[in-house]
Amino acid sequence: MHQKTNNIINTINNRLSVQISLNGLSFLVTNPASEDPIFFKEKVLDHSTTPEELLMDIESIMFKNDILNTDFAEVSVVYSTPIYSLVPAPLFDETKASEYLKFNSKILANDYMAHDLIENHNIIVVYVPFMNINNFFFEKYGSFDYYHSISIMLKTILENEKYSLPKMYLHFQKNSFDCIVLKNGELQLCNSYSYKTPEDFIYYTLFCMEQLNLNPETLPVMFCGEIEKDDKNFKIAYAYIRNLEFMDSNFSKAKHLDNDKPHNHFILKHML
Repeated sequence: MHQKTNNIINTINNRLSVQISLNGLSFLVTNPASEDPIFFKEKVLDHSTTPEELLMDIESIMFKNDILNTDFAEVSVVYSTPIYSLVPAPLFDETKASEYLKFNSKILANDYMAHDLIENHNIIVVYVPFMNINNFFFEKYGSFDYYHSISIMLKTILENEKYSLPKMYLHFQKNSFDCIVLKNGELQLCNSYSYKTPEDFIYYTLFCMEQLNLNPETLPVMFCGEIEKDDKNFKIAYAYIRNLEFMDSNFSKAKHLDNDKPHNHFILKHML
């Protein structure tokens, strides 16, 4: 956990960013003027949990950390979940949001559908936020913004990538990874995969390349999130893919958190 004491009194000017997934939680308090991290807390869960259990974990973390019980100038929540779908903005009909999800995801009749617009790229991300958690944050902080993590990934990459040839981005979280492919600054593929073994991961990755006629001998592949050079996932990727890199500080707006590296905690560092 990372905390400075000299800045906590004036939290009214600070920004709170929260990342929520079924496998963990992250809280980041920053000063918008300097982007300095003032407080960082992460909880990784051993097994996939439910929105109800996640809310109990959130309440427990807030009870133990006084800085989270103060007022903030801005509060943002991001959901890192596998239930989402991309829709071209001109084709999007908000009244039929569930239609975009029901063919590839298990959704319930009373699920609330939300969507993010990725401006300048005509992409809509449709997803299901956890409304019990949204209601909790609204009661605690008042108005706040929330997004899907893939929206932040896409917005950050599309705004920063000027490379004309195809390039693949792999963002790792516990037990899952996002795969994004760009060509000429335009989106070619965006999907998320659950996996248990390095062999699962490399199968999905090479399958994506095959479907898009991309050559693992020449395609640049960028890594971010929970992955390092000594990970089994990186080692098996290195056996099949020649051009591997970690996303560097050019993409990272915030300072390092708890001695992490520029490619770690990618979503939190790029909260919209």
